[in-house]
Amino acid sequence: MPRKNHVQKRILVSGGAGFIGSHLCERLVSDGHRVLCLDNFFTGTRENIAGLARHPAFELIEQDVAAPLSLEVDEIYNLACPASPVHYRRDPVQTTRTCVMGALNMLDLAHACGAKILQASTSEVYGDPQVHPQPEGYWGNVNPIGERSCYNEGKRCAETLFFDFWRQYGTQIKVARIFNTYGPRMQDDDGRVVSNFIVQALRGAPLTVYGDGRQTRSFCYVDDLVDGLVHLMDAGPELVGPVNLGNPAEFTMLELTGAVGEAVGGECELVFHPLPGDDPRQRQPDIALARAALGWQPHTDLACGLARTVAYFRERQPVTELLDGDGGR
Repeated sequence: MPRKNHVQKRILVSGGAGFIGSHLCERLVSDGHRVLCLDNFFTGTRENIAGLARHPAFELIEQDVAAPLSLEVDEIYNLACPASPVHYRRDPVQTTRTCVMGALNMLDLAHACGAKILQASTSEVYGDPQVHPQPEGYWGNVNPIGERSCYNEGKRCAETLFFDFWRQYGTQIKVARIFNTYGPRMQDDDGRVVSNFIVQALRGAPLTVYGDGRQTRSFCYVDDLVDGLVHLMDAGPELVGPVNLGNPAEFTMLELTGAVGEAVGGECELVFHPLPGDDPRQRQPDIALARAALGWQPHTDLACGLARTVAYFRERQPVTELLDGDGGR
C-alpha cells in the first residue's frame, strides 16, 4: 500500500527485466507506485521479475524499446540496452539501435505525455579516461570506431538527444552515468568481471585476468545504485545531470581476485590473457555532485556485497559455461 501522503505514480521502466531494471522495478513497487516493465528479453529474463509477476501494481509489456510506444505515464526510467561486452558485441548494430532509437522513442513518449524521464547512461562515455577520477565535466576519451563503440558512442548519442529535448522542448530529463554495478541477478555468462570471477571460483576454475591485472574499477552494489537512481529522479527540476552514480572505492583486478577468493572461502589460481581492445586502464567516479545535490553515496562495502552476490550464485549451481568477457566491466 502507498505510504501516507505518498502520491502513487505510473512509472515505465524500459529494460525492467534486466539486472538493474528488475531491482529498480521491485524498489518502485515497494514504494507504492504502479510499474510498467518494458522488455524484449534480449538480455533480461523472466526469472528476474518472477517475484513481481502476480503483483497487482506490476505490468509486463513485451516489446523492443526501439519500436514506438504510446501510453500514459508519469515517469520513465530508460534502462534498456545490453550493458556487458559479451552482449553488445554479439549484435553491435542492434546495440546502437537500442541506445539511439530507444532513447528517441522514450523521449517522444515523455514529451507526448509530459512525463519526467531518466536516462541510464554509463561511465563508458568517458572511454579510456585521461582524467582520474572522472568528474561529470570531463568529455572523455572514446574510440568512435572500436569494438566497444556501439555501446560507448550509442550512450553518448543518447545523452545528446536527452539534452536536445530538454533545450528544445523543455522535457523534464535526468541523466545518470552509472559505473560498474554488481549483485544478485547478474547473468552467469555476461562477461562482466565480478560475475566471471565468482562463477569461475565456484567451479574451482582459474580466474581469468586480462592484461597484468593492474587496471582498476570501482564496484557499486546494485541496491545502492538503485537508491541513487530514485534519488536523482525525485530531485528538483534544476538538477538534470549528468550525475555520476557509483562507488568511489577503487580496486585493481588483482585486488578483486583476492576479494572474490575470500568471499568463496578459498585461494584462487589465476590465468592471464591479453587485454581486450579499448579496455580502460582506470575507472573511478567522482561523486561529489551526487553527495552534494542528492545526499547520496553508496553504503555497501565490497566484502559485504560480494558475500551477497556469491550466495546468489551458489543457489544457481551448476552455473553455465562462461563466454569470453573483458578485463574490467
